Amino acid sequence: MEKVPMTVRGEQLLREELDRLLKLRPKISQAIAEARELGDLKENAEYHAAREEQGICEAQIRDIEYKLSIAQVIDVTKLDNSGKIIFGSTVTVIDVETDEEKSYQIVGDDEADIKTGRISVSSPIARGLIGKIEGDEVTIVTPGGEKTFDIDKVEYK
Repeated sequence: MEKVPMTVRGEQLLREELDRLLKLRPKISQAIAEARELGDLKENAEYHAAREEQGICEAQIRDIEYKLSIAQVIDVTKLDNSGKIIFGSTVTVIDVETDEEKSYQIVGDDEADIKTGRISVSSPIARGLIGKIEGDEVTIVTPGGEKTFDIDKVEYK
C-alpha cells in the first residue's frame, strides 16, 4: 500500500473529525432505538432517517480511518530544510507579469484548499515549485497557461 503525504495539521484535523464521529455513533444508535419503539418500520420516517444518518456516519468513519492508515505524516519543522521548497513548506511567490504576491502551503491532496492558500503537492504549481529555493525564478505550465513566478520567501511552519 502506497503511503500518502500529510501534514501534521492535516492529521490533527482528521483525528478531530474521527473523534467527533465516534462520539456521534451512540446518539445515532439511540435515535434508531427510539424510532423502533414508534411502531411499523415500513412507514417510520424517523427510523429511516436515523438509519441513513448511521450509514453516512459509518462511511465517513471508514474513510477517515483508511486515510489515516495510509498517511505518511511529515513534520516540516523537524526536517533539514536547507532553504529548498519541500512538502509542507509555505512559499510566497510574486507573479512576474502582475506583481501579485501569493502564499501557498504545499499539502497532501485531501488537505488542499485554494481559498486558504493550501495547494496539493500534485498540483502543477506545487510540482513546479518543489526543489526550488528562495530567489529562484520559475516558469510553470498551468491549465490557464504559462506563469512565471519569483520565489520571494520559503517558510517551514
